[in-house]
Amino acid sequence: MPITIMGDKEFENVPSIKSKALRINLNENIYGTFSEIGAGQETVRNFFRAGGASGTIAKAMSAYDKDFSDAIYGVEDDRRYVTEARLKKMLSHEIKLIEERISREKHPNKLFFSYANTVATIDFAKKYKGHGWVGIRYQVSPDEDYNEISLHIRFKENDARHQQNTLGILGVNLIYGAYYKYDNPKKLLRYLYDHIDKDQIEIDTINFSGPRFERVDNRLMSLQLVKNGMTDAVMFSPDGNNVLPAKILYKKNILALRGSFRPVTKVNMDMFEKSRELFFSENRVSEEDTEVIFEITLSNLRAEGEINEKDFMDRAKLLCSLGQTVMISNFQEYYKVVEYFSKYSKMRMGLAMGVNNLVDVFDEKYYRHLSGGILEAFGKLFFKDLKVYLYPLKDSETGEITTSENLMVHPRMKELYKFFKYNGRVEDIENYNPEILDIYSREVLQMITDGKEGWEDMLPEKTTSMIKEQNLFHYKENKEKAQKV
Repeated sequence: MPITIMGDKEFENVPSIKSKALRINLNENIYGTFSEIGAGQETVRNFFRAGGASGTIAKAMSAYDKDFSDAIYGVEDDRRYVTEARLKKMLSHEIKLIEERISREKHPNKLFFSYANTVATIDFAKKYKGHGWVGIRYQVSPDEDYNEISLHIRFKENDARHQQNTLGILGVNLIYGAYYKYDNPKKLLRYLYDHIDKDQIEIDTINFSGPRFERVDNRLMSLQLVKNGMTDAVMFSPDGNNVLPAKILYKKNILALRGSFRPVTKVNMDMFEKSRELFFSENRVSEEDTEVIFEITLSNLRAEGEINEKDFMDRAKLLCSLGQTVMISNFQEYYKVVEYFSKYSKMRMGLAMGVNNLVDVFDEKYYRHLSGGILEAFGKLFFKDLKVYLYPLKDSETGEITTSENLMVHPRMKELYKFFKYNGRVEDIENYNPEILDIYSREVLQMITDGKEGWEDMLPEKTTSMIKEQNLFHYKENKEKAQKV
């Protein structure tokens, strides 16, 4: 049983893949098509083997040849086949066909569905393990519009046959969950790993849509992927939709800002704007080929114990409203973030951070689990075109400003720090706004929690308005409590 669901009584008696397929087959109303490209017809095979498939499978096909595939589904603008756009076209085309060919008058109770996948398994050299898109468009009620669940997977196994088998199991889990667990998307997500170990496959993007998922916020589902150990990082765009990290980061220059953003303050935005200016002044960097990422770590979300989903959504809404792409990760150390970005891009990278964060980077205790210690970590962190843009720190008591020139690291780390500093890997943000250095997110949040006035001027105007209008961070309740006291 996968580690992610061990200890949960509800998952102790997980139905077998054959039992799941048979239950679908024996439901006289579930009826649809299977279209699988790139890894055989492994999902539909499970339904054929379970028995009673004639009442469920209208058609099973696999357009392996590219010309055949293009003739059926059309040509993609980028000429690629393992994409979300291809999956959407497959689902739309097959649903249209089943509606044209199966009479509603003759079959008024049929629940139509179209399951599809387009994948690339491991190559012969075993350098590229493969990935794919998997999805289902389906009805829960015959007179209701279609729901859709689509997800992106990355294979971890080193054998094509094993990958094919895993894909087939995942497909059955998805179809079964779509029909029998749609009322609880979080559990549906966990059911996708029935009889699959997280070392076999990674799900790094998932989106729900349709009438049964109107109240589902896909950003929250992204959080579940990281929380359940299904992937190390997820991303969502300013419009709130989950996006494939590879699509966002591929061959891009990347500028990342890590923080709690609880809430987003004027300091956060000043750091963002000034570091972006410096980054764009670098050689071979332009706005068109750059992606800016606001990153929140899972450890940050767990700062006060268990993850507070309302608190997470408040932060997500604020960042998205400011037009930012957000990444939720399971990376505590910065070098892991850089390693992750390096999977998708060999272009220039920048990290914007405050003085305290940089001091922590040079703390050996964070690297004791590495055989090479801090040197191994720094080899991964600074092995390429990476630069740290350092935002200054103001001492609240003395008023002293700390920059890269006077920050203090452990005596054993002094020479290492000097090496990176004098080789231009650390650059100070000098044109910062000195009037806002006394603003701290935790103090702003405390003022909101205590129902105090005055926090409004510490945040971007749009952020302040959203907190009040949408009652973020329990603003209204806190204000009412303070007034009663």
